[in-house]
Amino acid sequence: MKLPAECENMVEIRTEIDALDREIIRLIGQRFGYVKAASKFKTSETSVKAPERFKAMLVERRTWAEEEGIHPDAIEKMYTDLVNYFIQEEMNHWKNQQTT
Repeated sequence: MKLPAECENMVEIRTEIDALDREIIRLIGQRFGYVKAASKFKTSETSVKAPERFKAMLVERRTWAEEEGIHPDAIEKMYTDLVNYFIQEEMNHWKNQQTT
């Protein structure tokens, strides 16, 4: 993997961006595995939604974004969308476990 300053043209830059995006998506998939695994420890729909954890997580992600020089609002929106999707999937997984 080249550093941004080492790239000599747009093809190299796009290749590196694509490689990073592939790794990010792989990690999101890995994160999703933990989300599904967490459902076995949840005892109610409220515990699946975990609103206090959700709020605290967003605050922490905003801080991490600022530390990396990324606008925290953009990261908050991205994580809000991602985690809301994961919560819905976890809820489905949790409900399926309750009926078996």
